[in-house]
Amino acid sequence: MPLLVNLRHLEEQEIHLKGELPVAELDLALKDDIFRADKPLRYNIEVQEIETELLVQGDLALTLTCECVRCLKTFDYTLKMDKWARLLPLEGDEKTPIDNDCVDLTPYLREDILLEFPQHPLCETECRGLPATETGKAKQATQPGDSPQEPSAWADLDKLKF
Repeated sequence: MPLLVNLRHLEEQEIHLKGELPVAELDLALKDDIFRADKPLRYNIEVQEIETELLVQGDLALTLTCECVRCLKTFDYTLKMDKWARLLPLEGDEKTPIDNDCVDLTPYLREDILLEFPQHPLCETECRGLPATETGKAKQATQPGDSPQEPSAWADLDKLKF
């Protein structure tokens, strides 16, 4: 069920909404394998009517399951939007759609949540990436007296004469 606000209730006083919105209602349409949203959006918002506009403000939190772009480890990332605010016009060219005296806040939540997604999620700021493989180390290790199998760029530079 979408997050709806009845405008008739706003005529008397502001409305306080607190709860969880299933992630399916947000319809995030994540096509990137780096992110997965399985847990509901937690919200704590106030809605008030100011002349010909709705002021929606409060706190939003959504837990994402992410894959670190450096080490490919899976971790949870909580996207927090403290003091989130949105002004929705009720009149004019860009007015908010009203259906049966109700305004659906879900599209505005979705838009701002998608804008807050991390560009390159890291499991920790000091992540060093994938560990070196044993085969990679074995190629670099040489015994004394062995000649390198592949010519290195440094060996070619040593041959230059000035």
